[in-house]
This record gives sequence, structure tokens and C-alpha cells, in this order.
Amino acid sequence: MGLNKEAVKIGFAYVGIVVGAGFSTGQEVMQFFTSYGLWSYIGVILSGLILGFIGRQVAKIGSAFDAQNHESTLDYLFSDIFSKIIDYLLIFFLFGISVTMIAGAGSTFQESFGVPTWLGALIMVIAIYITLLMDFNKIVRALGVVTPFLIVFVVIIAIYYLFNGSVALNEVNSTVPKTSLWKAIIFGINYGGLAFAVGFSTIVAIGGDASKRKVAGSGALFGGVIYTVLLALINFALQAEYPKIKSASIPTLTLANDIHPWIGFALSIIMLAVMYNTILGLMYSFAARFTEPYSKKYHIFIVLMVLIAFALSFVGFTSLINFLYPVMGIIGLIVVVAVFD
Repeated sequence: MGLNKEAVKIGFAYVGIVVGAGFSTGQEVMQFFTSYGLWSYIGVILSGLILGFIGRQVAKIGSAFDAQNHESTLDYLFSDIFSKIIDYLLIFFLFGISVTMIAGAGSTFQESFGVPTWLGALIMVIAIYITLLMDFNKIVRALGVVTPFLIVFVVIIAIYYLFNGSVALNEVNSTVPKTSLWKAIIFGINYGGLAFAVGFSTIVAIGGDASKRKVAGSGALFGGVIYTVLLALINFALQAEYPKIKSASIPTLTLANDIHPWIGFALSIIMLAVMYNTILGLMYSFAARFTEPYSKKYHIFIVLMVLIAFALSFVGFTSLINFLYPVMGIIGLIVVVAVFD
């Protein structure tokens, strides 16, 4: 996995996109992994393999086509009719996940800083709109900036609970409610499909912009490795304090606040930055699918896009997640199977 500066930047951007919808709050990790005990680490590995190795192949395909959006890659992977079906499903759910993350940002602003939910969502939408006006290289740079900070804080939390957790590793299976190897495998694969689907369109575009196919592939694989390690560490910390955080709405924030309020404050900012990453990557992909980036049509489109997304975000964070995430995971797995084929 020969890495240079460009490949590292691609890897950080890839992680920055998928963790916002994947595990920044910890709630998603609780649902897909933590509850299944030590078997959950099998699911973590499977999820990481999907994101890393399939992401690597997709980035190389994007590089081969000099892709600006996912359309040419889907045409390569599927027949004409099925390509269009997956294309439109992916477009719809990309936008839906963006709306979900805007709602989540509003909730995080409210819970962490006492800012009204609507104002928190509006702040996020304005930040996204301003960034979408920048050129693509600056967008990729913005996507990767928060990843090193996320790594540091996840490692701090995991190390703290390694020595101070209330549940020892050998007690995990007797503490969580539903240890199951098969469920861990199924949910791990489904979660990998979800994370891959979230990052798919953006990693295609990043691959298309990369200087070489090998660099694009190495960057995506590097991102998959980082993602797997972070996911395992978050899962470990959640299991170490499972009795306390099993009912928490934002479990990672509960863990951080218990270490020190300043750690919780800093993590709140990082969580918002990670959500910003995901929304930015998905909304750029959505706009690039319908318009030529930075054309007059693009600028009109992104104004309408962020306004509609802001309005729809009032449906609520939990309601949107319950509907969108399982279906998005299935779409991602369909693309994964096509890449294998």
C-alpha cells in the first residue's frame, strides 16, 4: 500500500465522509455492533474489508474514467437499465442521508451548546453552502482536516476506558443483551454496505481527480484501515461502559464527558465537524450528478438544494435514520456485489 501525501489526503477524506453517517455519535455502533458482544469484532473486520478493499477498486475505476460523479462507474458495473435504477436510488438516498445529518447537527448543537435545533441546522447549512462554492481540491482538503483530530480523541477515549471501564473484556458477553456470531456477521456486512454507499459517490469523484490510479486505490485502502481501527476502538469503549451508555442518545459524548467536561466539549465540536464532512461530501456528489461543477447551473442548484435540505431536516433525526439507513446499506451491498463480479 505505497502511500504518498496525496494518498494520505484521499484516505483522510474518505474516512471524513463515512464516519459522520457511520459512528460519530456512537448510536449507530451500539445498534450494529456493541450489543453482539465480542463477536461484534468479526463484524467490525468485515465492515472494514468492504470499505477498504471495495473502496480501493471503486477509486481506481473512478480514476480510469476521470469521473466527476458516480454515473460512469455505475454504467461500467451494471447493465443500462439496472445502472439507472441504482443511480436514481443512490441519488435519492444520498440526499436523504444529507438531510439526516443536518437534523443530527441541529440536535448536537442543542444538546451540547443549548443552541435551538433550527439554528444549529441553519449554521450547518450555511457552512456547507459556502464550502460548495470552493474548488474541488479545497473541498477534498476540507473533508480530510478533521480526521486526525478524530483519531486522537477516539484513541484517548479507548485508552481511558481500557483502564477505567466498568466492564472487563472477559465480562462483555455476559453484560450485553444479545451475543450472536451470525447477527454480528450480518449486521457487520450491512453496516459495511451502508458506510460504502455513503462514501461511494465521493470516492469515485476523488479517484477521478487523483493523479494516478494506484494513488487513488492506495488512498481508499488506507482510509479503510483507519476506519476499521477507529470503529473497533469506539466499539471497545462502548462495551466497557455498556450498562451506563445503553440508553444514551449520544453514547460517545457521554463517554467523553465522564472523562472530563472539556473532553466532551472538544468531542462535540469534532462530531459537528464530522457531520459537516459527510454532508459536504454527499451534497457535492448530489450536485455534481445533475450539473457541471461550478457552472451557473451548479450555483443555482446548490442554493435550492441546501434550502430544501434545511426544510426537510425538521422531520427529525431518529425518524430519518430508521427509514434511510437499512435501505442505504442494501444499495451499498448491491454495488459491492457488482464490484466483486
